Amino acid sequence: MFFLLKVVGLYEWSGNNSIIPELWLVPHFLPIHPGRFWCFCRLVYMPMSYLYGKKFVGPITPTIVAIREELYSVSYSEIDWNKARDTCAKEDLRYPRSLLQNVIWTCLNKFVEPVLNCWPINKLRDTALKNLMKHIHYEDESTKYIGVCPINKALDMICCWSEDPNSDALKLHLPRIYDYLWLAEDGMKAQVYDGCQSWELAFIVQAYCSTDLVNEFGPTLRKAHEFIKSSQVLENHPNSEAYYRHRSKGSWTLSTADNGWSVSDCTAEALKALLLLSKISPNLVGGPMKGERLHDAVDCLLSFMV
Repeated sequence: MFFLLKVVGLYEWSGNNSIIPELWLVPHFLPIHPGRFWCFCRLVYMPMSYLYGKKFVGPITPTIVAIREELYSVSYSEIDWNKARDTCAKEDLRYPRSLLQNVIWTCLNKFVEPVLNCWPINKLRDTALKNLMKHIHYEDESTKYIGVCPINKALDMICCWSEDPNSDALKLHLPRIYDYLWLAEDGMKAQVYDGCQSWELAFIVQAYCSTDLVNEFGPTLRKAHEFIKSSQVLENHPNSEAYYRHRSKGSWTLSTADNGWSVSDCTAEALKALLLLSKISPNLVGGPMKGERLHDAVDCLLSFMV
């Protein structure tokens, strides 16, 4: 990931286009406010803007210096980072920037960023960075430090480390790295989500229920039934509107309840699976889910239509 080259010290922040954290401080009714972004875009932009605003760089070790010499054909200290900012191999330039984009980036890099770093306006950046860390901690806590995807999780971890290398937040992040890793025949793999257990299991249950094999696979359906029931998100995240989160009570995520991100499709399919299982003898598949929790799922689905 090109962005991480700056964090580890293999590329200078001055060679990066502006990712101003102050954008999070503009009024929410404006369409450019990150709270109006698609969730994945917002949650990746959030730690990126924090690290950019802080210009965070890890320790420059002999290994980093050696890699610099390997990467660049000229001395690292002689590189023109302003020129490098817009340099791109023609093979990688799939969508050339428009004139409007060039004007916006030039204004941000040449005028907005320098002004925001001048006293006393730079106090605004301090406020923006503190606000961003509140959002990052909220996202971490509401997903049990899993994150919405491995990219935002990795970047959030770096933000927590840059804030305090000995923080509890960083320590809580570390065990949940393994939610994204699995060992295959040809080595370690990293997946793009922490799993799709609820999503796939709902379809598997529906497939079993559509056959005459229910009695034959009773123990399997009982386990699936218990998993789906235990994977429902039971509460809304506190102060969710302030952090641009939708209702979560009664929903299902793509993976498990720990993930915390309600998904309309997963909620609908899990609810359908539960309704099908409720028509089968509880002696075979276990007792049905409480009606109140089914109502919560319906309410959550209806909330997506607003």
